Amino acid sequence: MPNRISTIAKQTFKTALNNRATLALTVLLGLSLGLATYVGWQNFKTQNNQRLHYKELVRAQWLAKPDKHPHRMAHYGYLAFREKHELSFFDFGIESFAGVSIFLEAHKQNTVNFSEAGFANGMLRFGEISVAMVLQLLVPLLIFFLGYNSISAERESGTLKILLCQNVSWKQLLWGKTLGIIGVCLSIFIPLMLLTILLWASLSHWQISGDASIRLLVLIFSYAIYFFIVSAITVLVSAFARSSKSALTTLLACWIFFMVIMPRITQAVGVKIYPSPSKIEFADAIATDIHKQGDSHNPDDPHYAAIKDSLFKTYGVDDVKKLPFNYGGYIMAEGEKISSKIYSNHQKELNKIFEKQNSITTVAGFLNPYISLKHISMALTASDFHTFVDFQNQAEAYRYQLAQKMNKLQIDKISNIAPGEKEKPLAISKANWAEQPDFNYHFGNLGNTITNELLPLSSLTCWLLAIVFLLQYSARWIKTI
Repeated sequence: MPNRISTIAKQTFKTALNNRATLALTVLLGLSLGLATYVGWQNFKTQNNQRLHYKELVRAQWLAKPDKHPHRMAHYGYLAFREKHELSFFDFGIESFAGVSIFLEAHKQNTVNFSEAGFANGMLRFGEISVAMVLQLLVPLLIFFLGYNSISAERESGTLKILLCQNVSWKQLLWGKTLGIIGVCLSIFIPLMLLTILLWASLSHWQISGDASIRLLVLIFSYAIYFFIVSAITVLVSAFARSSKSALTTLLACWIFFMVIMPRITQAVGVKIYPSPSKIEFADAIATDIHKQGDSHNPDDPHYAAIKDSLFKTYGVDDVKKLPFNYGGYIMAEGEKISSKIYSNHQKELNKIFEKQNSITTVAGFLNPYISLKHISMALTASDFHTFVDFQNQAEAYRYQLAQKMNKLQIDKISNIAPGEKEKPLAISKANWAEQPDFNYHFGNLGNTITNELLPLSSLTCWLLAIVFLLQYSARWIKTI
């Protein structure tokens, strides 16, 4: 039985490559993949080098600041950059639409800015050419053209009956045709993967981590499963179709619906069911909640006046100048604690809404393997929504630590007694700035990524099992004539 499947697969492979149109399409797709790989590699090097350059510049400017009041340094702020994962040259994901840096300052949580889309023209809306985009959208088209007549042409020419009369079973025929088509796909996929591994190792400066290696292996395995699913569907459609023409029409209609229309519909449905607040509404809600808690810059604010009374009682004094620490710094630290908690709560609620919106698309993966693969690919190359949120969270944690560090310096090293008009303003040595570490974004580990992508992985597995079942048992429903 395996020999017959192998023979059919080899014959399908040879027939496909002997067809000049198919060969030209395969070569064209191979060139597209080569171009996409080059574009992704150049894009990674350019953008990452820019981010590293400005990251070093921001650090140098921070350290070069002269002696200052620490609260002024807290307002001077810091610029945090999101570095790219070395596998992101394979799949851009939401990289171009998510911001790359965020300005961190005291009392205020800013949004991530400077996305590539913000500086690009409208052409970016039509999509970028990436290796993932070509593999996810264009390779299925090649498979459709390779296999739309794989069974129907045999039926139309009358050779199908001859094949079946030679003790070739439907199961062997379906498996053989599917494997033959996959063979053509692998002839361009395997060299591409070898090139990807080479470029990935180069971008990693030949310091390959175990986490990234497993990510790449899972990525390759996921794409291989996807091609198998698409190839099997193509052969099954050809087997059930009455003619090659109707099989091609059905497959092209499926491509348009499942790869162009359905992803956009599911996104629109998610936004409709779970509407998110606008940027102004979000900022206004935070400002309202902070206002209810009080203004740390207002000495007459009831909340902070109560804190002052409590300190007077604890230390047995009647003036902030008599406190053993800087009162202003203490109040700033308290205000930062409150405003940061309010912002984090609002941001968590907003992220939950985005998660619910995305969940509609994720569940749709059980109806569309393209959606499942897209989620898995973005997650494994760290160009997905979860990575973006993780960067936001790490940047906010750094911002809070920086603000509280400056408040602590003010509490410990700044006097409560203001200088006279002709005296120098209160300040501390610039040597203190070096105590604040640089911001470095750390990517989540593979375990977290797999946990986040359990649903897409499950849906792709379900598709694989369903396709194997159909190849094994669908023969009873297929008509020979």
